[in-house]
Amino acid sequence: MVATRKASAVWNGNLEEGSGTVSLDSSHVGTYPVSWVARTEEPKGVTSPEELIAGAHSTCFSMSLALALTKAGTPATEIRTSTEVDFQKGVGITAIRLHVVGEAPGVDPEAFEAIAQATNDSCPVSRALSAVPITVTVG
Repeated sequence: MVATRKASAVWNGNLEEGSGTVSLDSSHVGTYPVSWVARTEEPKGVTSPEELIAGAHSTCFSMSLALALTKAGTPATEIRTSTEVDFQKGVGITAIRLHVVGEAPGVDPEAFEAIAQATNDSCPVSRALSAVPITVTVG
């Protein structure tokens, strides 16, 4: 069974002075403002494609790591992943950095690190974004 999720965007005006909204249509959890300025400078309460990618990647990586730890016989009690996505004008997305901390009884720090690093290869969002350098830091 394929699960399809939907989002949509509306943009008004030119790139640098315009603005728009992104709507999370499948869940109906909200519509959020977006702008070029939020993408290239300080967000000031407005989101960007890179922030949305960071949120999706943090969530997917945490879920994938939970699966990997369970398969290793050391289910996690908590995983906290934060993601940074770099955007450079004229170039695009140039780097993604995942930072993960977790608790999984029965797994030593070295094994946790190895499982987290391997999770980058199995995480569906990591695979979808593989054209961009992705690093994983544990701790």
